[in-house]
Amino acid sequence: MDLNDLPALNAVLNGTAAVLLTVGYVQIRRGRTAFHKRCMLAALATSALFLVSYVVYHANTGSRPFPGRGPARVVYFAILISHVVLAAVILPLALVTAGRGLAAQYDRHVRLARWTLPIWIYVSVTGVVIYVMLYRLY
Repeated sequence: MDLNDLPALNAVLNGTAAVLLTVGYVQIRRGRTAFHKRCMLAALATSALFLVSYVVYHANTGSRPFPGRGPARVVYFAILISHVVLAAVILPLALVTAGRGLAAQYDRHVRLARWTLPIWIYVSVTGVVIYVMLYRLY
């Protein structure tokens, strides 16, 4: 795999994490705790793979400037800024939430997961949007 393939891989990993998180949420709402646990651990592993791939890519290539102009530039940077801030927040949130679930601290797990899930899904989906805007639209 070439370094230039990593942004597309990162988008696929982000999209996969978003799907796994959504399926995991649906499963816990249906009372299917074992399936929920597998989905959430798979989402965590997928996000970890994304983080490794992201760091490898940017350590070797640096950042890519957004070439768009006008309203597209404003939209892109609004999404990017919120994505970056929440991406920094989600790592410890996801780890603590998963740890509480694995430790069977379910009340504490649920209280934190109510915040973690929507933030994690937002970060995963906006990661795909950023890829499309940066590498496909321009």
